[in-house]
Amino acid sequence: MKKFFKRASAVALCVGMMSTMVYGEGLFDETTNKFSRVNDNVNKGSEIGRKSTLSYKVLKHNKPVFDKALKGKKRTPYAIHGRLKVKGRYLVDKKGKKFQIKGISTHGINWDVGKPYVNNGAFKFLRDKMGANCVRVAMYTEDYNGYCITDENSRKDLLNTINKAVKYTKSLGMYCIIDWHILNDKTPKKYQKQAKAFFKKMAKKYKKKGNVLFEICNEPNGGTSWSEVRTYANSIIKTIRKVNKKVIIIVGTPNWSQDVDIAANSPVKKKKNVMYTVHFYAATHGQSYRDKVQAAINKGLPVFCTEFSCCESSGDGYINTSEGDAWISFLNKNKISYVCWSLSNKAESASLLNSGCQKKSGFSDGDLSTMGNWIKSKYR
Repeated sequence: MKKFFKRASAVALCVGMMSTMVYGEGLFDETTNKFSRVNDNVNKGSEIGRKSTLSYKVLKHNKPVFDKALKGKKRTPYAIHGRLKVKGRYLVDKKGKKFQIKGISTHGINWDVGKPYVNNGAFKFLRDKMGANCVRVAMYTEDYNGYCITDENSRKDLLNTINKAVKYTKSLGMYCIIDWHILNDKTPKKYQKQAKAFFKKMAKKYKKKGNVLFEICNEPNGGTSWSEVRTYANSIIKTIRKVNKKVIIIVGTPNWSQDVDIAANSPVKKKKNVMYTVHFYAATHGQSYRDKVQAAINKGLPVFCTEFSCCESSGDGYINTSEGDAWISFLNKNKISYVCWSLSNKAESASLLNSGCQKKSGFSDGDLSTMGNWIKSKYR
């Protein structure tokens, strides 16, 4: 059956019995997963002409298309899905449809392997070329001149970097996770006072930014119990909710955010729009950790994987893409959102850029590391 071209802007068009989507100036046939671009001089109602050499990007389901022909009216992730919320154990969009965040995390914005990549060009690359719909902004609390131990000027600089990230993601129609990145501090209670002040500030400042989510404790570890984390979370959630009733809050779990099954036994008090973190590094964490996630979601716990990679848990070493494939398949099957670590050129396996890449934006495929190319193949 012949397919006909119709000028449109991100609208659906049925041609005969075939399911065809029109994106800007072109046709995407969902039955063949193929996209056809056409020239501007093709007349309305004529058969599809030769393919244009203009760049295009087609993403199905949760992911939009970015096309020059749309002339600024881009159907971005946020434009399509709006402010997210939690329904049951699922993340859902403004229409109540199940939605997956597929994002990429910065490295720590406290230092030069993370901060320089907080720019509009880099984020646009993640959206348009990598297929990401979210950026997680990792701000260490203690490590690397962390927020809770640094001087006032550096603290202001960190807040300014977060503000830029929110600004860029908002303009690009992406989601943004503000991550209170505890690590060597082990327990979130160590800097609970500072966390309350920080998230009170964030809740006020970004109350009307529907693309923003909060991750209130990255990886509790060092024997920190769920009881400790839960007490901390109840306090921080209460502080946030006094100011912002809608923002999604993501709570870390013990053992470097792996014990979601334990959290499922006694969730936090205020459950509305609250999710729970699982992290995995595929060369270290295999089926037994997926079993923990399965146990948690079987009890109805809303789980969000805010950090993962295919390498070892150190962030370096062997890259196990087979186990990574198993994880992504599991997460997709269960509609669990995930964010990859990290947009950086740091000389470690988890970095999405080659260590020799000195660019801070405008990356090419040749700048991507093994992990970068794998992520691109999974997200697009």
